[in-house]
Amino acid sequence: MAEAAVLEMIQDLKSLHVTCADTRKQSILKRTINELTETLDFWRDLEMEERSKLECFIAELVKLARDVIDVEFEFYSNSINSTYENLVIQMKTTKVRMKSIGYEEEGEIVVGLEKDVKKLLEKNILNKLKDFQILCIKGMIGIGKTSLARQLYKAGAGQFERQAWVCVSSDMRKDEVLMRLIQQMVPGYKRRTFQKLSDKDFLRQNLEGLSCFVVLDNLSKKTHLDYILDGLPSRGCTGSRLLLTSRIDLRSANMLQLTSRFEFRTVDVGYTHEMNALDSDKSWKLFLKTIDKVTSVENKFSKEMERKGKEMLKKCWGLPLAIINVARQKATQRLSGIEWEALFESIELSDTLKLLEPMYHQLDDRIKPEFVHLSLFKEDAILRDEKLDQIWAVNGLGFPKLSSVFARRSILRVVKRLFSKTRFRLHPLLHMISIRKAEEEMGLEILSSNGNSRPSQNARHRVIHCGRDKFDPFTNELSKQLISLIFHGGGSYLDDTSSSYWESFESLKILDMEDFGVKTLPETIGTLVELQYLGLRNNYIQEIPQLLAELKKLEVLDISQNFMVEVPDIILEMNSLRDVHMSNVIFRESLKVATLCKLRTLEYISIYDWTYERPSFRRIMYDFETLGFEEVDENSDVDTLFASLAQFPYFINLFLRGFRYRSMPCLDKIGAIRKLTVLKLDGRIGRLPSADSLPERIFYISLVNTCLDEDPMPTLEKLIFLSRLKLRNAYTGREMVIQHGGFPRLKVLCINELWNLRKIRVDEDAMLIVVELEINSCPHLETLPERIQRMSELKKFKMVTTKHIATKIRNAGLTSEISEEDIDP
Repeated sequence: MAEAAVLEMIQDLKSLHVTCADTRKQSILKRTINELTETLDFWRDLEMEERSKLECFIAELVKLARDVIDVEFEFYSNSINSTYENLVIQMKTTKVRMKSIGYEEEGEIVVGLEKDVKKLLEKNILNKLKDFQILCIKGMIGIGKTSLARQLYKAGAGQFERQAWVCVSSDMRKDEVLMRLIQQMVPGYKRRTFQKLSDKDFLRQNLEGLSCFVVLDNLSKKTHLDYILDGLPSRGCTGSRLLLTSRIDLRSANMLQLTSRFEFRTVDVGYTHEMNALDSDKSWKLFLKTIDKVTSVENKFSKEMERKGKEMLKKCWGLPLAIINVARQKATQRLSGIEWEALFESIELSDTLKLLEPMYHQLDDRIKPEFVHLSLFKEDAILRDEKLDQIWAVNGLGFPKLSSVFARRSILRVVKRLFSKTRFRLHPLLHMISIRKAEEEMGLEILSSNGNSRPSQNARHRVIHCGRDKFDPFTNELSKQLISLIFHGGGSYLDDTSSSYWESFESLKILDMEDFGVKTLPETIGTLVELQYLGLRNNYIQEIPQLLAELKKLEVLDISQNFMVEVPDIILEMNSLRDVHMSNVIFRESLKVATLCKLRTLEYISIYDWTYERPSFRRIMYDFETLGFEEVDENSDVDTLFASLAQFPYFINLFLRGFRYRSMPCLDKIGAIRKLTVLKLDGRIGRLPSADSLPERIFYISLVNTCLDEDPMPTLEKLIFLSRLKLRNAYTGREMVIQHGGFPRLKVLCINELWNLRKIRVDEDAMLIVVELEINSCPHLETLPERIQRMSELKKFKMVTTKHIATKIRNAGLTSEISEEDIDP
C-alpha cells in the first residue's frame, strides 16, 4: 500500500511535469520526482519487518509531495522558490530519519533484551492508549538502559508521526535539549534571530495534534525536565510517548529535591522498567558476540572451555558494560597469540571500574562518605536499611532513609520490601569502587585471617575475612587507632581469642561480628568504652556478659537470631542505647524502660518482660518509635500496654507476635496509640478491632498467621490512609469481598497462603490507585475479579499458583495489559 501511494504520486508529478510550460516549475517538479524515486529505492531494499516501521514516513513524504503540487503555480510569486525549498528540506529530513531507524546501529551488540522489547512495545508504547504517556528505563550505570531504549526506538518510532532521540549530557542546558528536539521534529526548521514564540512554545505549537515518540537518554538530576515537558504536547488524544532513561527514579519528586539543589515538579511517570543483570547464559552469549566481532571470526569452544569462561564471567556479575569490556580485552590478547585456555584463567576489571567511576564523581559531595562506608559490608550481601542508617550515624554521617535515596539513584537495588523495612543489595562492582575509595579516603584495610596480610598502623577501619578454621587473631599493637572492626566469614569461632586481644581497641566505635559463628563473648569487651555499635546478630551466643554494662556510649546493640540468650539486668545502665534488636531472650528481671529516654527501637522482647511506669517527679521526653513484643497470648494485658505506648509522643511502629498456638487477645483499645502508622500482627487472633477502633493514621498493616474466621477486608477497607497491606495465612474463609470505594489509598496488596480462598470480589471504584498486586500460594483461587482489568494504576501483578490455575488465569486475559505480569509457573 505504501509503495503504491509513492508510485501514484510519482506518476502525478510526471504528468504535471509534461504539461508544465514554465521551466522553473519543471525543475521543481523534476527534483521532487527524484527525491521520491530515491526514497522508493531505499524502501525496496528493506526487509518487510523494517518497512512496517516506516509507513508513517512514507505517508509524510507523499503529503509533502502533494504540497509541492498544490503550490500556487497559477500566479508567479518570488515566494515559490522559498516555499519549495522548505518542502525539499522537509523531505530530506524525513528521509534521514527513515534511514536512522531503518538501519541497525553500527557496531552495537545486544543480548537478552528481546522479551523486554516485546513487552514494552506491546504494553506501553504501541498500546491503544491515546493519552500522553511517560515511561522510564531505570538501572545502574552500565546495565544497558540505552541499548534497550535504542531497540525500542528502532522498533517503534516509525509508528509515530514525529520522532526524536536526544542524549542528555549532565552539562547540557535545557535550551540545548529543546533545540535538538526542534531540529529533529520540526521539518525545515531554520532558527530566526527574532522569533516571536519561545522555543518550547514553538515546539509545542508545531507538534499539536501529531503523534510523537521522544527519547531523552541519560537523564541526570540536573536536567530541567519540567521545562522540557512544557515543550511537548501533553493534551489531546494523539497517543504520544516520552521514553526516559536514567539512573534516577523519576517517579519521586521528594528524592530529586533531597539530592539536588534544583527543584523539580512531580514527573508523572506512568511506568518505570528496572533493568536486571544478565544471567550466566546471556553473559556468555554477550561475551561470544563481542569476541567474534573483535577477532572477525566465529569462535567456538568445548563444553569444558565454556564452563571455564562462564566461571570467569561470574566476576562481571551480569553487568553488560563489564562483560563487553572484558571480552574486548580477551579478544585483543587472543589476537596477540595467547591461547583461550590461558586467557580464561583470570580476569582484569580495573578498566571496567574506571568506566563505572563517573557514578561516584556525580554524587553530591555530602553523600559521598556514605557511599564509601558501604565498603564495610560483605560483597553481594543483603543490606538492612536500619543497619545502614546505624553505621552511618555512628560515623557522624547521613540522614534517615538515605539508603532509599541510593536506591532511587540505582546505587542500591531493592530486593525486598518488608513494609516499614527495606532490604537492598549493592552490585559487587560498585562495592569494589567503594573499597577503592575507602582505602584512599578513610583508611580502610582488608585483611585475611590466614596470615597473608598484616595490619597497618595507619588503618582507621579494618575488615577481616576469615575462613572456617579457628580465628588466629592479629597482634593488637596496631589497633589503638581503629574506629571500625568488622569480621566477615562463616563458621569460625572467636572463643579461643585471649581476653587481652580486646583491651587495646581504645578508639573502637563499631564492632560487627554478624553471621560470624561467635559462641561466647569475653568479659573484656566491656573495656571498649568508646563503642557505639555492637553487632552480634545470627551467632551462637547464649549469655551476654555483665561487663557490657560498662559500655556507656553504646547506641546500637543487635543480638537477634541468637537462640535463647540470657541477658543480665544491664540494659537499664546503658543510658545511651537507641536501638536494641533481639529475639528469644531471657531477662533475669523485667525490663523497666522508664529510664531509657533515648531508646528509639526495641524489638523483640517478651510482653511479660515489659514494665513501664511514667516518672511522677518530672516530665521526660522519650524517643520511642518502634517496639516489638513476643509471647503475646490471651492472658496478656494489651490494654495497659497500649495505654503506656500512647504516652510516647513519637511512637509509630508496633509489632506483636503470638505465643505458639495460643490466641492473642482482642485489640479493641489499640486506638489509644493515635499516631501509630505501622502494625504487624503475627499469630492467631479471634477477630480484628472495628475500623473505628484502629488508629486513623495507620498506613501499613501486616497480618501473618492470624487465621481469622471472618473476612478482614470489610474492616480494613475503611482505613482511609492505608497504603500497604500484607495478608499471609491470615484468613481461613472461602470468599473475600472488597466493597464499593474500599481501600481509597491502598497502593500495594499482598495475599499469600490463604489456603481455603476460592473467590475475591472487588466492586467498582474499589482499590482505585493500587499499583502492585501479589497473590501467592492460594491453591483454590482459580479466577480473578473482573475489576482487575479496569484498575488503570495497576503496574505489577505477580501470582504463584499451580500449573493448571496459571494456565487458566493467562487464558482469561484479565492481566494481559498490566506492564509487569508474572504468573508462575
